[in-house]
Amino acid sequence: MNNLNASRMAGLLFVLLACASTPAFAQMDLTGVWNPIMHEDQIERAPGPEVGDYLGLPINDAGRMRGETWNASILTLSEHTCKPHPSTYGPRGVGGMRIRFHHDNTTENLVKIDAQIQWMEQFREIWMDGRPHPPAYAAHTWQGFSTGRFEGNVLVVNTTHLKAGWIRRNGMALSDRATMQERFFRHGNYLTHTSYIWDPVYFTEPIVRTNGFQLNTNAITVQPYPCLPAVEVAHSRGDVPHFLPGKSGYEEEFAKKHKLPVEAARGGAETAYPEYMRRMRAGSGGGQ
Repeated sequence: MNNLNASRMAGLLFVLLACASTPAFAQMDLTGVWNPIMHEDQIERAPGPEVGDYLGLPINDAGRMRGETWNASILTLSEHTCKPHPSTYGPRGVGGMRIRFHHDNTTENLVKIDAQIQWMEQFREIWMDGRPHPPAYAAHTWQGFSTGRFEGNVLVVNTTHLKAGWIRRNGMALSDRATMQERFFRHGNYLTHTSYIWDPVYFTEPIVRTNGFQLNTNAITVQPYPCLPAVEVAHSRGDVPHFLPGKSGYEEEFAKKHKLPVEAARGGAETAYPEYMRRMRAGSGGGQ
């Protein structure tokens, strides 16, 4: 081998060794404070959905009955005053989201990502170091246990160990067996968040949702959100506001108000597909 080829081989070997010893960096910088953009499902996300609006939700009979027994007055109980949104709902709520990356001081490998949403100080840790999820008997929390990885420029997050929560703020519940996968994709000063939530107790199919965020270039942190439980409405000792199944009197209110078929307003996976509308028209004599 001549001196030129030997030099080239040495240079190539140096590059390969350097690449092998260089820690893997995240493919996309997601750090900063992101403000929610309410152009998707604004009524549901800000004012809140109407009672009995289960349109497009892939719920089963158990999920439907759970929604119909819900009473909004339960939120006036002091133990419910300071509940944060679970991570399955938080990105659809209000308040800026602050994302921070944490690297190992020696290797510079990405160890975890913090995602904090201002309202009720929802705080998540997304572990990026390859650690496994805990066993099934481990504690379940509002934010759950999350691990992440980058697929190209997309952050993919898997979450387990969630407390029983909700998918819509009108009684549509999630069980503590629910799991979630999310994808975060940045394009300029905008962030697209997609969630894929599965609950074998209340769903017949997964539910997929998207949310948009815009980078707040004038903020580096979010304001604290202190909350102290308080008695806002007096209740008898031991009283838990609720309705017995079929006794709320509001089951058909949403459908009648908007002149919708009651069957459609009660939800179910089929109500999310175009074929369902054609079937409804055919059933009412309206043709295809």
